[in-house]
Amino acid sequence: MIKIGNVNIGTNVLLAPMAGCTDLPFRLIAREHGAKFCFYEMVDSNSLIYERHETYGNLKTDKKDLPIAVQLLGSDPSGMLKAALRLLELVKVSFLDINCACPAKKVIKKRAGAHLLRDAPRLYGILQRLIPELPLPVTIKIRSGFNKKDDDNIVEMVKRCEDIGVSAVFVHGRLKTQGYAGGIDYEAIKKVKDAVRIPVFGSGNIFSGESAKLMLDETGCDGILVARGALGNPWIFKEIEEYIKTGKPPKEISLPEKKKVLKKHLDYIDRYKSISASGKAGFMRKVAIWYLKNIPSASNLRARITRETKSCQDILKIIMEI
Repeated sequence: MIKIGNVNIGTNVLLAPMAGCTDLPFRLIAREHGAKFCFYEMVDSNSLIYERHETYGNLKTDKKDLPIAVQLLGSDPSGMLKAALRLLELVKVSFLDINCACPAKKVIKKRAGAHLLRDAPRLYGILQRLIPELPLPVTIKIRSGFNKKDDDNIVEMVKRCEDIGVSAVFVHGRLKTQGYAGGIDYEAIKKVKDAVRIPVFGSGNIFSGESAKLMLDETGCDGILVARGALGNPWIFKEIEEYIKTGKPPKEISLPEKKKVLKKHLDYIDRYKSISASGKAGFMRKVAIWYLKNIPSASNLRARITRETKSCQDILKIIMEI
């Protein structure tokens, strides 16, 4: 079993934090299909400090939604500590992750996310402020670089973070400038793994059991983060587990099964999502489209869902016609 700090997390396959995606309905569906450890959506430290309603809604959880971790975004050490302490008043989590990987322009402008890859002193300051004050392990999520490959720099940064007290590192094998496109730099992840004693998790392009095993084999990492590969595909967690055990490709998920799980996912959104009716319908459309991958006439169905639906019932009517 893998441990982060003094916490046994019980699995080496985790559902990554994805803003606008990994809400409570998503996590419950993922857990029902094999996810054993999940993250909340990424949380902005300022939104906690200023008590924005949306952020508090994103922290909604359930007794079935454990174990879980949270990822915090920010750039000011004192503000990050204040946000972290507030967060721990609201939710019980296994560990706290610091986001040093988000490539979004609005995040970079705030000197947060992947900006911290080119401002190591700021990152170290955040860790030195948080780690002594928090009663749980602190981890970091990074990328393989900012705008150019520089494995030595990334390795030195991670080693310094380990010395400060970081308990694990999650490495997305792409540069900030790549966003979510292009191949994965397995070599960079392997170099980080070889350089530190703490657990290292690989991230990027985990879309199947085969790609999960490739990540583990190529990097020697201790575990993996599943992100976009779980969108509309909660079965991926069992697929990874089975493929690593047996090497056998999974059985194709039947259309009736996809429809059944999508309906349940939409039901959870209706039950747990505290947003306006129009906002809820828009969110349901997005989720429904995730499940249409590899279905015949998917492009036509996506267009119909986008144009013709204003409610959960409208979406389900189209889905059940398939």
